Amino acid sequence: MRVAIAGAGAVGRSIALELVEYGHDVLLIDKDANRLEPSYVPEAEWVHADACELSVLEEVALQRCPVVIAATGDDKVNLVVSLLAKTEFGVGRVVARINDPRNEWLFNEAWGVDVAVSTPRVLAALVEEAVTVGDLVRLMRFRTGEANLVEITLGADHPMVGSSVDDVELPRDTALVTILRGERVIVPTPDEPLEADDELLFVANDEAEEELRALMSPQRQHRGRAAR
Repeated sequence: MRVAIAGAGAVGRSIALELVEYGHDVLLIDKDANRLEPSYVPEAEWVHADACELSVLEEVALQRCPVVIAATGDDKVNLVVSLLAKTEFGVGRVVARINDPRNEWLFNEAWGVDVAVSTPRVLAALVEEAVTVGDLVRLMRFRTGEANLVEITLGADHPMVGSSVDDVELPRDTALVTILRGERVIVPTPDEPLEADDELLFVANDEAEEELRALMSPQRQHRGRAAR
């Protein structure tokens, strides 16, 4: 797959390196000649140009890229690149980097953004996931916030330990997609038992996430068992 990346700084180059290793054809665009380091990712195509210029995007045939990544250090540039990619070239998937969390509200479908990545938010989620046991943690959003990937780690004293997947009462528009148990990745089946330290990964929309948070809380589970 051909992927265009606007921004050949440290972030753009790192993304390019990963994508090349996955076997993709990568195009890196940057107007700053100091950032053009073809030796860093020799397999990529490097273009010295302004990715906000429509003529430049036409010249590199952006319409041939199923995915465009706006990864510059300037949120204004990332929004312009995203909008051009979506509206002028019909790119199917546009991923944009958010540098300033205060601009996060702008990175939506109105600006052509399918997936917005905020480094501070991602890092905060990873820290929460690493240290939080027993509470639901949002790891990331999909498709402009229409669905979220959320996680809960079951502590040894969580009431759900010892029950089965079939006992998990899920809200509407929620799916348990996998159970991480040590080095194992388990596809949930109704009779799969839940164990201490299991990480449950769910996909849910915003409304369902709040319901799931309440349902999965140890206090709610304790009350539910007491009622039975």
